[in-house]
Order: sequence, then structure tokens, then C-alpha cells
Amino acid sequence: MHLELVTLVVPEYDPAIAFFVDVLGFDLVSDEPALTDDGHPKRWVVVRPPGARTGLLLARADGADQSAAVGRQAAGRVGFFLRVDDFPAAHRRLTAAGVRFVTEPRTEPYGRVAVFLDLVGNRWDLLGPE
Repeated sequence: MHLELVTLVVPEYDPAIAFFVDVLGFDLVSDEPALTDDGHPKRWVVVRPPGARTGLLLARADGADQSAAVGRQAAGRVGFFLRVDDFPAAHRRLTAAGVRFVTEPRTEPYGRVAVFLDLVGNRWDLLGPE
């Protein structure tokens, strides 16, 4: 058993794909046409870090309730954790790509960490070894 997907609600598919693939370096695993439960067109878009089993389902917000969740998936807390093998290199690369870090890198008992925002404002931990 493993956790396969976590839904991330986004305003539009293509900017989200560009952020996760072009900026963070995730793989685009799937981008297929689909239908909502009530028959409206949508896309089945899955991205995941290279070599990972767990991915993100990028789901375009449908309606006011879902739109209100965009950027607040975890109610303002860090809700996503991206572990890297080379923290300094990843931090430099993401900073150069325009990723907004809201904390400076620091050392915690679980390793190096810095909080960044995704394209819609969700908070992520960039994690790596000390």
C-alpha cells in the first residue's frame, strides 16, 4: 500500500504544470481529457518528483468553494514537503528560478529547511540533509 496522489486545487492547469515541471523539476506523468461528475470537461493532470511514487493531481477549481481553497490547501500552514538530496543546490536553483522563499534556510532536528510558496501561495518545506 502507498499514497498515490494528493489533490492540489489550482486556478488553471497550464500555469500549474509549468510551475511544477519547469520550475520545480517534477515529471508530467499524465495530462488527459476527462469529465467532471456532471459532464463538464476537465483534465486529469498528474505531476510528481522524478523517481517518486506519490504525485500531485492538479485539479482546476470548479466553483466558489474550490476557488476559495486555492492557495490555502493547508489553511496557511506548511502543507507540502519536498525532500532533496542536495539542499544548497536545490535552494540556489529554485531561488534563481524565481521561487519565493518566506524563510531563510535553517537547521532543524530533521535537517535543513526553508519555506517557499508555490505558484498560488501554498506553503512548502524544502527539506534536505544537514
